[in-house]
Amino acid sequence: MTPRIARLLPALLIAVAGGLAHAASLAWPGSGRPLWWLQLGSLTVLACLLQRAGSWRQAALLGWAFAITWLTGTFWWLFVSMHTYGGLPAPLAVLAVLGLAAFLGAYYAFAAGLWRWLAPMLDFAAPVAFAALWLLAELLRGRWFTGFPWGAGGYAHVEGPFAPLAPLVGVYGIGFVVALLAGAVGSAAALVRPARAEVASAVLAIAVMAGAHAWMPAGRNQGPPLGVTLLQGNIPQDEKFEDRTGVPLALAWYAEQLQASRTSLVVAPETAIPLLPGQLPDGYLERLAAPFQRGQQAALLGIPLGGFQEGYTNSVIGLRPGAAVYRFDKHHLVPFGEFIPPLFRWFTDLMNIPLGDFNRGAIGQPSFAWQGQRLAPNVCYEDLFAEELAARFADPAQAPTVFVNVSNIGWFGNTVAIDQHLQISRMRALEFDRPVVRATNTGATAIVDHRGRVTHALPRYTRGALVGEVQGRSGTTPVAWWLSRLGLWPLWAIGLAPVLGALWRLRRRLRP
Repeated sequence: MTPRIARLLPALLIAVAGGLAHAASLAWPGSGRPLWWLQLGSLTVLACLLQRAGSWRQAALLGWAFAITWLTGTFWWLFVSMHTYGGLPAPLAVLAVLGLAAFLGAYYAFAAGLWRWLAPMLDFAAPVAFAALWLLAELLRGRWFTGFPWGAGGYAHVEGPFAPLAPLVGVYGIGFVVALLAGAVGSAAALVRPARAEVASAVLAIAVMAGAHAWMPAGRNQGPPLGVTLLQGNIPQDEKFEDRTGVPLALAWYAEQLQASRTSLVVAPETAIPLLPGQLPDGYLERLAAPFQRGQQAALLGIPLGGFQEGYTNSVIGLRPGAAVYRFDKHHLVPFGEFIPPLFRWFTDLMNIPLGDFNRGAIGQPSFAWQGQRLAPNVCYEDLFAEELAARFADPAQAPTVFVNVSNIGWFGNTVAIDQHLQISRMRALEFDRPVVRATNTGATAIVDHRGRVTHALPRYTRGALVGEVQGRSGTTPVAWWLSRLGLWPLWAIGLAPVLGALWRLRRRLRP
């Protein structure tokens, strides 16, 4: 070990510990609760480390170590899907998870190195630049190469003092404000220069939080509460698509529950019906739909649709009296699960998972109208992309009143992935001031109100039906308004403006 590396080793170990804390803050192992203070604290530690780094190269290495540890600790459960259910050898599955974390962590390494290089020339703007570069790294991770923003730092704040920012600036905006506060405190703690600017930045971040608490968008209830039944089949993932075990179990159990339900709406999870319509037993769909073609009940259920000629879709169908069958097709597909990126066919061939290339549905598909509510389905991790859900708010008269998430994350076992996905749904509820109902195969099957509170939930990895009520909402939050019209461009501008300003100042300083 060289003397330079030996001197950096303690800082690297602190960065690794900070990354683990950052991962745990999103859903604490065991309880699944988000810990906003832990996310803020871990990011503050990173800012302090970067300020004390001896060069931009050291800062980039520290930022990379933090990000790799954080991201690996966040989505380590990908190992379960690849090894336990996919049959990929354990060493290759470990390398795949680490490789993905290292690739995505490079965004944060670049941000850390650039901030350390610019910081001495930024004077008062150093904390703002830290927050801006953090925001840019989060946006790049969430958009490039189909995007995988799972575990963004803002999801630790569905509870706590930063939560009221959600309907104003969304999860990325929360991340920016938290990073501003962390950069201010971390820079001041590093004692690299007088702390006047850091104090001013901290005051600004706190003032923004206080303003959000004082002014909250005023939505309103839409119609009477809607009675719902959410089905959780708990079909073992290694049997789910097996003809002799999981398939007949799913067909029988979901048919029985759909027939037995007495609430106004019944929701079954993603691929609850695990076969294409043409593969189902004769008359199965007709018998399933019969109770919902009359009376006062409707149903939404996940099923694959399509064929070899037209292609396949991961879909939700809606059944209701006096109307044609409703259809929603998943838009944001999962890489390696629902489409295979170019040059990676060899990798998917190593796994025993039913993979394929699915067709994409359109953004902003119509909602399912029922009992005065507009129910907006999304499938699995589609609710991770608020900018795509926001497209449904472009026309306020047709905006959803309830979000419906159908998922099957049984691929990832009984892990923290279930808790993390619940926090994502809670954040969407806060952002859009809409309740979210979740029907899943293994959990978390739950009803989340428009304030992000879980009002009803089934125990994970149990088979059962969750019965409750959901209150639809109308009105448009600020984040729904600007996301539906401008997408993420305002956030890109907030991230780029301080960086471009700093580079412009640097150019002026270097000009002879």
